[in-house]
Amino acid sequence: MIQGGLGVAAGGNINPQGVSMYEPMGGSAPKYTGKNVINPIAAIAALGMLLKNTGVQKKDAKLMDAGDRVEKAVMATTPKMKSQAAGKMGFTTTEVGDLVAQAV
Repeated sequence: MIQGGLGVAAGGNINPQGVSMYEPMGGSAPKYTGKNVINPIAAIAALGMLLKNTGVQKKDAKLMDAGDRVEKAVMATTPKMKSQAAGKMGFTTTEVGDLVAQAV
């Protein structure tokens, strides 16, 4: 809940000896299909976790840095959003993704 709720939380099942899995938390929302209103922050944050943790495991500073940059871009973007709720962000899904990409 620290991240703002289940719909915007990223998660990782981390296996230090092998394959790990990173994902946006939450469930399906079929009523929003094709409407470009879903918050992409959890998926983007999951990518940041993947980069950062893979960098730690492989001792790769470039991957760790990339993960940090994604995390900082998310932190720079979320205050610009009116809400984290689907359809109430003040931006489309695509626009939020573009804001994060620009901040990276």
